[in-house]
Amino acid sequence: MSGVALELDSDLAEVLRPLADRPLNSFVKELAVLELYRRRLVSSGKAAELLEMKRFEFVRYASRLGIPFLDMSQDEFEAELLEIKALQ
Repeated sequence: MSGVALELDSDLAEVLRPLADRPLNSFVKELAVLELYRRRLVSSGKAAELLEMKRFEFVRYASRLGIPFLDMSQDEFEAELLEIKALQ
C-alpha cells in the first residue's frame, strides 16, 4: 500500500490531538473519509472499505455522527414512493 505524507500546521494538530483516541494520522483519515461521504463523493461501500469496516457498520457509525444514509427532501421521497407504487 502506498501512502502520502500530510503535513499539518502545528495549531491544527494541537486542536485535533485531544479529539483523537488513536494515532492522529488514523483520525485525520477518518475525518477525510467521513467528509467525502457526507459530500457524496464516495459511496458508503467505498467509505467503509477505506476505513476497513463493514458497510452497514459504517452507515450506522456515520448516522450516529449526524451524516444521514438517505439524504432526500420530502418532495424527492414522495416521488420515490410514487415510483415504487407504480411498479406494483
